Amino acid sequence: MKKCLIAFLIVFLVTPILSACWNQKELTDLAFVMALGIDKGGTKRYDVSFQVVNPGNVGLGQSGGGQGLPIAVYKSSGDTITEAARDATKRISRRLYYAHTNLVVVSEEVARKDILDVMDALDRDPEFRTTTDLVVARNSSARELLSTLSFLDKLPVNKITKEIKITGKMLGENMSVSIDDFLNGLVSNGKQPIANGFKLVGNKEDIGKADALQKTNAEGIPAANGIGIFKGGKLTGWVENKNARGVVWILNKVKSTDINLKMNGKKGAISYAPIRSKTNVSAVFKNGRPVINVKLENEGWISEANLAIDLTKPEVINKINQEVEKEIKKQVESSIRAVQKHKSDIFGFGEVIHRRYPLQWSKIKGDWNNQFANLEVHVKVDSFIRREGIRTKPFWVDLVK
Repeated sequence: MKKCLIAFLIVFLVTPILSACWNQKELTDLAFVMALGIDKGGTKRYDVSFQVVNPGNVGLGQSGGGQGLPIAVYKSSGDTITEAARDATKRISRRLYYAHTNLVVVSEEVARKDILDVMDALDRDPEFRTTTDLVVARNSSARELLSTLSFLDKLPVNKITKEIKITGKMLGENMSVSIDDFLNGLVSNGKQPIANGFKLVGNKEDIGKADALQKTNAEGIPAANGIGIFKGGKLTGWVENKNARGVVWILNKVKSTDINLKMNGKKGAISYAPIRSKTNVSAVFKNGRPVINVKLENEGWISEANLAIDLTKPEVINKINQEVEKEIKKQVESSIRAVQKHKSDIFGFGEVIHRRYPLQWSKIKGDWNNQFANLEVHVKVDSFIRREGIRTKPFWVDLVK
């Protein structure tokens, strides 16, 4: 009897606590912000754009939902991000909800001057996920980038976030950079942050128009374009194409790409695609000065052979391996030289020195930007062909008989 009474009292006391959620939010009262855009303002410091999803027009699949557009983009202004967000309530009938925000876009103008002043708001809000991707809009406003519609993805924000991941896996000239990644680089002892660049391709007049989705030629679409170099929290320049790929190589983020080789006087004779890659960066001191050693190891396969060669011969494979190593080394060294001109250590070479030689680092860290600009870096590449595709003898061999 006593045990039953105790159990009843426990249930009686706990029930009020479990009866409801103190901070519950009804879905019909929320506006889900899928992406946030930050531009330089006019009368106010910032123009902030909110890409809000229209749930009724999204539905349960790419072809589901209503007949209207899946998103709406609202703009408000403020001298801070908080002020702009509160001001947006004049235009939106629901409370802005950031738990599903997957993308933050800042204009190049903001990135070159004021990006530090917007990072605290993004980092401090408990609703905002710092795993959100951060990109810089090049030659366009953040609002224009957020207003584009997508052919393949119902939600335009997914087009950009997926593109970052797929181009990182297949091309190797971009990599996912979250708000966390940016902040870690910002406060790091010996490393500067980076961010992906995006530009608009095609006719800007088609941006935000439903009619644009009825065309077979995609116009006014966002496309990945380079990696932004930051120094002291401000954008200082860009690396693009193969130089951007070199940055991704050094940061050990290359999953795959394409290496085109010239052989027997023919350009594009061999195309090599890495399938596994690993980069190791180490530091030594010589004559009181730091020296960085970058070692890359990768395995790949031959995706194209546009000349008459026999891929069963070890000497042919060895020659291709040597050419691949030369090309990768060339790209990485070119990338290092390009970044050194900006005196911004986005590779984290200073971090490597700091971990290995903390006493020496304490002496040079105050002048590291200048030290980095003249840093001696040695690059070594080891490449191995693991597969030749389904043909070891291209049809070119039969054509020359």
